[in-house]
Amino acid sequence: MKSVSDVLKGKSGGICSTTPNATVFKAVGLMADNEIGALLVMEEGNLLGILTERDYARKIILQGRSSRETLVREIMAAKVMVVSPTNTVEECMAIMTDKRVRHLPVVDEGKVVGIISIGDAVKAIISDQHFTISNLVNYIMGG
Repeated sequence: MKSVSDVLKGKSGGICSTTPNATVFKAVGLMADNEIGALLVMEEGNLLGILTERDYARKIILQGRSSRETLVREIMAAKVMVVSPTNTVEECMAIMTDKRVRHLPVVDEGKVVGIISIGDAVKAIISDQHFTISNLVNYIMGG
């Protein structure tokens, strides 16, 4: 099973983040520009929370709030589950399923080094399965 570190090596780009004092409008624009579903909320290198499309839908749209006037800190999730680079993809999937989250920041020695999404985890699992199947077919066929 692949580790979180393995998954991060295969991802392009850096860490997308926003500050707690940014407007939700600006943060959602950043998500759209980068084609991602979540932003880490950071200040001076410290992880303060996470803002997701789900937060936007439930805390802005459904409550009739203005994304241009609401600050990220008002709707972000401050309690954030994190994983380390040594966690396995399987462990991440278990956390995501149990906690009903789609993104896990990756923290190493107190520093954010990346983020793993449920899509990243599914891709890694499928890749492992293809590798296993290929090896089994070669073994059965005697090759």
